[in-house]
Amino acid sequence: MEFDQSTTTSHKFLSISPSYCQCRKCCSFLQLKFICGLVVLFLIMLPNTAAYDPLDPTGNITIKWDIVSWTADGYVAAVTMSNFQMYRSIMSPGWTLGWQWAKKEVIWSMVGAQTTEQGDCSKFKGNVPHCCKKNPIVVDLLPGVPYNQQFSNCCKGGVVSAWGQDPIGSVSAFQVSVGVAGTSNKTVKLPTNFSLLGPGPGYTCGPAKVVPSTVYFTPDHRRKTQALMTWNVTCTYSQFLAARNPSCCVSFSSFYNETITPCPSCACGCQNKNNCIRSNSKEAHRAGINTRRKDNTPLLQCTHHMCPIRVHWHVKLNYKDYWRVKIAITNFNYRMNYTQWTLVAQHPNLNAVTQVFSFDYKPLVPYEAINDTGMFYGMKYYNDLLMEAGPQGNVQSEVLLRKNKDTFTFKQGWAFPRKVYFNGDECLLPPPDTYPFLPNSAHVNPIAILTMAFSALLFMFNM
Repeated sequence: MEFDQSTTTSHKFLSISPSYCQCRKCCSFLQLKFICGLVVLFLIMLPNTAAYDPLDPTGNITIKWDIVSWTADGYVAAVTMSNFQMYRSIMSPGWTLGWQWAKKEVIWSMVGAQTTEQGDCSKFKGNVPHCCKKNPIVVDLLPGVPYNQQFSNCCKGGVVSAWGQDPIGSVSAFQVSVGVAGTSNKTVKLPTNFSLLGPGPGYTCGPAKVVPSTVYFTPDHRRKTQALMTWNVTCTYSQFLAARNPSCCVSFSSFYNETITPCPSCACGCQNKNNCIRSNSKEAHRAGINTRRKDNTPLLQCTHHMCPIRVHWHVKLNYKDYWRVKIAITNFNYRMNYTQWTLVAQHPNLNAVTQVFSFDYKPLVPYEAINDTGMFYGMKYYNDLLMEAGPQGNVQSEVLLRKNKDTFTFKQGWAFPRKVYFNGDECLLPPPDTYPFLPNSAHVNPIAILTMAFSALLFMFNM
């Protein structure tokens, strides 16, 4: 009877009358068609779902356009890129921003940035625009450009810090003068199809939306001015879109077990297995091995996991009221160093961090009731640069944590993190059944205890 009821319910859900199901083959075909439709719908929604980061639910990059003045054939806008992500920065070679003009706009000039191509400006005589392309691609200027080409928060080579690590460095900006465009709030057409590389793929940008005009204060804070028009573009990151495989892995060890749990084999894919370099080979020491390619192709050290980054979590010591963990990050990429790197770990005892010895630390509390996530990052001018693969390609620190007697245990892998992120990308953890296990100490040898007690008594009588 249960089978008949479920079949009837299924027919009602599919809105199929029994008269249409004259044969079993017809029903199977319609059910299969319905299932395929659900799969297609799931695949369509997957990229948008993957862009949500549960450890940084409000993290995004917001690109704000403020029209500060009108010109004879367009406007001058200040474009500000703010990285509101807690632990995901934009490293060298920096961001690349693109969009599509709504009409036949051109860029007359730029301050603090430049387009990668000028395009066809042959129809202009006399004054030639900076860029005439329908789809301009903009990059930041390098440090050290002349002052007349600089704009506030510009000229960092496109490097933008994470907001949780360095709020001041999490902003990049430039000025653009747009021509052959609208000259009022009613005639301006917003650009479309925004794209952002930071520096690789992974970001998806929404449409531009008009928002209340930005308010500025004069240097003495006695007068307010405001932009003539403002619109925002919000870009979110998805690791699913950035790469097919993880970019880092995690290994475990502990003082109570000699077993070291390594990263899973081919954790980051083994597509570079044929082009890797052994650490003890002459090739690893040749001149120019650390020169970066334009396409950022990695040159990895040969390992079983083939990951550019390995994070090792070692449970080091156990005290009465505290326990101690050592964290080591190793770079296996000969062509990449990581400036302003970040490491995020999720563990229930991070709500009682007592001391971090060689890293800076900041708790991340995306949900006020739960404090189990923290961000580690390098101390400025000390270890905030993770060097290329080699003897100097690692950074490490130790963390002292206070025990919570209600929850603390070394059993069942409790001492190891639930999630680990490096530079905003989630790392692959080993399978739970391979974690270093706590030896079973429930059955204590009574003979050994009696022998120790008898020896102690003999020692006391001989004194």
